[in-house]
Amino acid sequence: MVRRMRRLAAVLVGGLAAGLLWLGVADPVRAAPKPAPAGVDITGTGLEVPLRLRADTHPVHVAAVIDQVNFLGRIGRATGPKAADLGPKYTVVVLSGDKPKQTYDLYPQALGGPRVYRPAKQPDARKTSAGWFLGRLSMSETLRTAGVPLERQFDTVSGGVGGGERVIPEDSLDPAKGIDEALGELQRLLLLNVAVMLTITFGLAGIALLIRRRTR
Repeated sequence: MVRRMRRLAAVLVGGLAAGLLWLGVADPVRAAPKPAPAGVDITGTGLEVPLRLRADTHPVHVAAVIDQVNFLGRIGRATGPKAADLGPKYTVVVLSGDKPKQTYDLYPQALGGPRVYRPAKQPDARKTSAGWFLGRLSMSETLRTAGVPLERQFDTVSGGVGGGERVIPEDSLDPAKGIDEALGELQRLLLLNVAVMLTITFGLAGIALLIRRRTR
């Protein structure tokens, strides 16, 4: 009887370990990030024709422009500055392949600091909430170096919002999917791993208790 219980315990532990290994390997594979965006289109004040930047020819500029919008949270402010305080407007459309995926309105010279407006209606029909966000202090220089006709700013600070660091690490975010989807996948993965660990813990505890009772 004791040998039979030990064999059963070994089989259960092996099965649970195999399941945990599969979850640890298979899920990251399924959640692997998609290829980086193909590029961005910029339209706005002073641009007679759209500024089209592609990752294969302007990888640095494309990454820098996307960096201005890939940190936005789930919910922004419902209202922004007055129209007279916004300054020139530049619309950035992020492309995946040949298809537009996301769109944002950037105001690099807004009173009180750069602003970003995310419309609720997105090109890929993805559901999101409209909102206003504080932009990065490097917005004006980023757009200028990408080809937007803006005066050079000598007092900009590189880095995150207000000079801080990026809210979300770069390697955990896929700009083409959007911040909402990335956070949702991360949350589901963490919850799944916690559930597996709890199942293994309670399973091993039950097996140990059963063996202890049988061997008395």
